[in-house]
Amino acid sequence: MNPEKIFEQIERHFDSVVLQDSELGKELWRALTSLHPADIAAYMSNVSKDQFVRLYATFPQPLQIEIFHYLSDSYKAYTLSVVEDKLKAKILESMSLDEFTDLVGLVDKEELAHYFKLMRKKDRNLVISLMKFGPDSAGGVMDINVISLSNDLTVSKSIVLLQKLQPKKELHDVIYVTDNNNKLMGHINLEDLVMHSPKTQLSSFIKQNEYVAHADEDQELVAQKMLHYHLTTVPVVSKEDQFLGVIPSETLAEILEEEGAEDVYRISAMSPIKHTYFETPFFKLLFERGYILVILLLIESFASIILHAHEATIPAWLFVFLTMLVSVGGNTSSQTSAVVIQGLASGEINFSNAPRFLRREFLMAMLLALVLGVTAFARVFFSTYSTIGSFIIAITTAAIVLTSVVLGSLVPLILKRIGSDPAFSAGPFLATVMDILGILMFCYIVKIILM
Repeated sequence: MNPEKIFEQIERHFDSVVLQDSELGKELWRALTSLHPADIAAYMSNVSKDQFVRLYATFPQPLQIEIFHYLSDSYKAYTLSVVEDKLKAKILESMSLDEFTDLVGLVDKEELAHYFKLMRKKDRNLVISLMKFGPDSAGGVMDINVISLSNDLTVSKSIVLLQKLQPKKELHDVIYVTDNNNKLMGHINLEDLVMHSPKTQLSSFIKQNEYVAHADEDQELVAQKMLHYHLTTVPVVSKEDQFLGVIPSETLAEILEEEGAEDVYRISAMSPIKHTYFETPFFKLLFERGYILVILLLIESFASIILHAHEATIPAWLFVFLTMLVSVGGNTSSQTSAVVIQGLASGEINFSNAPRFLRREFLMAMLLALVLGVTAFARVFFSTYSTIGSFIIAITTAAIVLTSVVLGSLVPLILKRIGSDPAFSAGPFLATVMDILGILMFCYIVKIILM
């Protein structure tokens, strides 16, 4: 049965599924538990907290642990807060250290202290060492439960060590090699151990790392470098070049998804929301969306002040085309800033090639201004047969488009230079600025030409 249909049936017969007091309830429970844990976790994230607790308690312990790893961080924190200590200890034991570290900011101090008591001393000390790194840094997202090899080991000894450690530690195709002081020397590939003779030392065929991340580097920068060099893993080192851990491709995908989601919120003039839509309190969403809209509304009101000051000099029939002028400014600036933001995010546009990019965009601005200006002239002329009116709208359109492209290109670069997120320049903010500038241009061009 399709998972969606199973979930719909469970919604209708939820109590029977939890209690398993009917044949239908038992059948639906069996159908649910036969699904992939990721599908079960996705469904459970959309039910109420009370339903979540009741349904989660019906699953066998191995399935409970599997489902847990597919839950969002906030639901993981909630699950740990409601299950019994025996299950809690099992879940904590199954978690990777970086996975647990992600939850630290979501639980209070008393809960965290209790979780530490349930953890092994070695794991507890490692988590505490990870907590010193920022959550959005390379150190905050790295996996420390990985295998590294010493450069003085032979191939045969390395294979024996890998066989011994692999069940307990992550093994990647790329294995990082250190010296006796844990300083990163380079890497080997898993296949190299097969290609070289058993007595060959690793130091004889170590490869240089294309890129090494420092623990305090921003995760977005690390993700860009991984994509640039086509890397599946990246080693993370301390300031002293001590090997700390690895950022694997799975983490890269998570970083890109997270950064992409943050950019979408910023483009919409909102602060990024860490939790999913349904996990975020209603009034928090109301505040995040409402306060910025109030600010934009007040800023936009300056446009009406400008119009009021010039209404005596503008013929009434020209006002018909005002919405067209306003929209072309917002559309052009948003389109341009989106191109810049995407280029900055992918690394294609940077400060070394910014002059070339700006020259190209300025040429683009002039040609777009010409094309849209001619289009606006034709549109107005064939509806009003007024040459001077068509000329006014055409000149205004061209001026607005030229300004929009220039601002849309420059503002994201300026924000990037001063350390702010360029995504804030797109969407409502730049569109609002262009609304005001567009109306101001319209009023002054009308005044200059008609007088």
